[in-house]
Amino acid sequence: MSTKVKSPDNLPNKPGVYIMRDETDTIIYIGKAKNLIKRVKSYFREKLDRPKTQILMSHFNSLEYIVTNSEKEALILEATLIKKHRPRYNVQLKDDKRYPYVKITNEEFPRLVITRNVTKNGVYFGPFTDVGSVKQTVKFLKSLFKIRTCRNMNGPCLNSQIDLCYAPCDGRITKEEYSEIINKIDLFFQGKYSTIVKNLKKEMMDAASKEEFEKAAVIRDQISSIEEIMEKQFVDLVDDDLDQDVIAIAPGENEVVVIIMPIRNGKIVGRDDFLMSASQYDSSSEIMFAFIQQYYGYNRHIPKQILLDEDIDDKELLEDWLSDLRGNKVKIKVPQKGVKLRLVKMAKKNAEIIKHQKKKMEDGLIELKKYLKLEKLPRVIEGYDISNISGKFAVGSKVSFKDGKPDKKKYKHFRMETPGPNDFAMMEELLTRRLKMVDRDPEPDLIVIDGGKGQLGMACGVLEKLNLTHIPIIGLAKEFEEVFIPNSSRPIIIPRNNKALYLLQQVRDESHRFAITYHRKLRSKNIQASSLDEIVGVGKKRKIALLKEFGSIDNIKKASIEELAKTEGMNMKTAQNVFNFYH
Repeated sequence: MSTKVKSPDNLPNKPGVYIMRDETDTIIYIGKAKNLIKRVKSYFREKLDRPKTQILMSHFNSLEYIVTNSEKEALILEATLIKKHRPRYNVQLKDDKRYPYVKITNEEFPRLVITRNVTKNGVYFGPFTDVGSVKQTVKFLKSLFKIRTCRNMNGPCLNSQIDLCYAPCDGRITKEEYSEIINKIDLFFQGKYSTIVKNLKKEMMDAASKEEFEKAAVIRDQISSIEEIMEKQFVDLVDDDLDQDVIAIAPGENEVVVIIMPIRNGKIVGRDDFLMSASQYDSSSEIMFAFIQQYYGYNRHIPKQILLDEDIDDKELLEDWLSDLRGNKVKIKVPQKGVKLRLVKMAKKNAEIIKHQKKKMEDGLIELKKYLKLEKLPRVIEGYDISNISGKFAVGSKVSFKDGKPDKKKYKHFRMETPGPNDFAMMEELLTRRLKMVDRDPEPDLIVIDGGKGQLGMACGVLEKLNLTHIPIIGLAKEFEEVFIPNSSRPIIIPRNNKALYLLQQVRDESHRFAITYHRKLRSKNIQASSLDEIVGVGKKRKIALLKEFGSIDNIKKASIEELAKTEGMNMKTAQNVFNFYH
């Protein structure tokens, strides 16, 4: 519990955390101190050297503090409180809730899940900035190691029946055997790929020596899959096998790009970029300290070395804290020569490139605001589209762009209920259904629809009906890329090579892609679901057996009668029925 004080003179001569509030009692800054009275008194000097401190103190109204047993405890508490309260004048990860983690649950037979909520009920890896890549990795690992995916173990599921799960719910694998699989996944996320391959090769040899050739073949395929990923994704660069993270920053006016490149067993295994909110008055040392503190606070794997592009204050305190988290010594270094210096320079160059890209996106938003005469920057833009064939499998899509980039967690599909092939009516339904959700899905800064004056007029009618006419909306006509706005008969012509037009095209094209992909998926699902179900003699068990044996409808179509008949549960008569159905 915190203690309020009127003057810094009343603070204790002990380590702890101090909390500053403004006149509205809002927390504006949280800091840590080895000596509370000494640190906080420095804010109250007559002459303040740093502009940031001057601005902070101009809003200061009240102070409270929490005493801790050590400076290290103060560091941990500071990070927790900053994450909880997100004070205006602290350097912090921007919108860090959007970064997903991979979690190994702490169930008896653990699952592998992607989550944005970090609690104490499992092992976490991350955060990761590339959501698509994380999803692919998790899908790959689930498929490779056949771990359970269902929430409840109430008996064998479809995955177990088509050999995509070892089915712990059915007793086909022991707890010890399953734990060994989970250990391999743990090693994978730590970047210890060589260790996994080495262990798998030993298991393969053991299985072969016991004449368990089927098991040995499965392990051989697992080894091939992991080695293939290693060849595609990882770059040999480092001359030692220490686990290292390389971190570099590229400061801007109000935000900073941070690049982190993990190195495991001498290989670069990825690259993530983060945004930190920071003012032009924050030093590189403060920014780097804040990033390390916030990034590693929930990270499962702490490397043995962290390589930085420049030195930071309180380095020893961070090393001590990180060493506690890791369980053995962690060093923070600034390389002066050799391969490690090249790595730091590479990270710095990547950070500068990303900063430049973000600047271009910001310029595009500024241009768009100017051309459309918007009151504010369109940071959140939504695009809508319809896809159907003569009214069948009709779907609508909503895509969202945030700060000029796709924000895929905000994408949404809609199954359209409007009868018949009526794109106008479907678009009206789509916009109405989406905009009725503004209480739980905040309204965008700009709406983009595919079409000209007619489509725009219909969309404006929806906004009027829902009392949302304050939301800016435009129609982008494909033929000449003309931009139509409400209450104007003449289109706005944005130059072809302008960043603003390029952004609008991206939104329009992405909404079309998202709609048509879902439409094709529904069509395909319908075709696949109905085809096997329509064959005389093929029930649920034979359907599962055929899919397990051949993997897809296309492969079943290619199979001979003899191959079909050899499938578990099949006979010649039913095989003939299947063959005749597809030929």
